[in-house]
Amino acid sequence: MTEQTLIFGHRGFPAKYAENSLEGFRYAIKHNIDGLEFDVHLTKDNKPVIIHDETVDRTTDEKGEIRSFSLSELKELKLENGESIPTLEEVLELVGNSPVQLNIELKTDKISYPGIEKIVFDTVNNHSLVKPVIYSSFNLDTLKRCKQIDNSQLYCWLTMHRVPEAALFVKKLGLAGLHLHHYQKDDILQRIWTVNDSFKIRKLLSQQVAGIITDNFEKAFKIREKAL
Repeated sequence: MTEQTLIFGHRGFPAKYAENSLEGFRYAIKHNIDGLEFDVHLTKDNKPVIIHDETVDRTTDEKGEIRSFSLSELKELKLENGESIPTLEEVLELVGNSPVQLNIELKTDKISYPGIEKIVFDTVNNHSLVKPVIYSSFNLDTLKRCKQIDNSQLYCWLTMHRVPEAALFVKKLGLAGLHLHHYQKDDILQRIWTVNDSFKIRKLLSQQVAGIITDNFEKAFKIREKAL
């Protein structure tokens, strides 16, 4: 029997709430989302925080790179809903013992954060989560460093491009699968991002992908229910 395609909230629930906000994550968890996808950067004092961009310009009332702020300075900034940028620790505490699978993207494709892999692992390992964490990155070197630290975790490469001989690629690098922008007809575990179109969601469900990463998980849930 094929496992059900899981629905992951892309940066929480941005169709309703500020992206990567505790408000959005809290709502998604309360409404039984399968998984949450979010992005991690490091502050100037090496604290892992959840925000997509390398800067705070787009999503807060301030400007500057994440790495130029200490955590206490960053906490003074406000998202559009009035909340502060959440730390990884805060989201892990929010998840608690709920059966939500986390997909943590290490945002190292544009900026290098020395030691981010171990810092994130140490933070996650302080919590007893129900589901194993999926670690993803556009940066293959980051995933390789992750594997050197802990080879037992689930690692997935993020890419916009088609991956030739995907099954061989995944096996050679010891990955759990791929996080793709478009579905590939390959016998690999794949989660597709960021899918908001109803037709595409239905198509991916019929193709039995492992996961769909979407801005509107409630919409995706309704489509999945009808498809069953």
